[in-house]
Amino acid sequence: MGVSHILLVDDDQELTELLSDYLTAEGVKVSVSNSAMNALERLQAGETFDLAVFDIMMPEMSGLELLQQLRPGFQLPVIMLTGRGGDIDRILGLEMGADDYLSKPCNPRELLARIRAVLRRAKQVEPSVTSILKHGTIELDPSKREVLIGAHVVDLTSAEFNVLYQFMLRPGEILSKSELTEKVLHRPLTAYDRAIDVHVSRVRQKIASCNAPQELIKTVRGEGYLFVRDSA
Repeated sequence: MGVSHILLVDDDQELTELLSDYLTAEGVKVSVSNSAMNALERLQAGETFDLAVFDIMMPEMSGLELLQQLRPGFQLPVIMLTGRGGDIDRILGLEMGADDYLSKPCNPRELLARIRAVLRRAKQVEPSVTSILKHGTIELDPSKREVLIGAHVVDLTSAEFNVLYQFMLRPGEILSKSELTEKVLHRPLTAYDRAIDVHVSRVRQKIASCNAPQELIKTVRGEGYLFVRDSA
């Protein structure tokens, strides 16, 4: 795999210089935008990146507003940087289609780990299953990373795709939040971490919006989630 190209968007120039220097030393190509407007202009002009990191708190246009402008047309993986105690911002970011979040002030090493995890899951599925998975009207193609419900293509982020992939691999089994976090987000589940819950919720909503015949993903209180077996 070639060098990954990251777009780092934050109005704090001192921070972007620090993070850029660290990531570059670790073999990542970094482009910086010190405003959300500049980042939006670059993306709409056709510049391509493997992943973007958006700070939420920026003047003129916030990271959340920037993400809202991009989704669902841009499938670029996005990590949000949130302030301390910004639980609502984190959840909003995930609901708008962010792939993951990290609290500020962030450790550059932790940011690099998150970047690598998101890029890995955006490009890979488990090599043991490459054939199309089917459940009722749902078809999931791991090689194309595409989901169809009937004739409708379901627009999923990389994290949402991998959530559904894990469920369709193991219908009728309870998957714990810890296991889903490890397999989907490639990191351990931490206290007060709502990321996997939001990704599961968005998958539910998108399946329902395509007129899937029943509630396929059930919450098993205290244990996790279960993807209902196909009764056919």
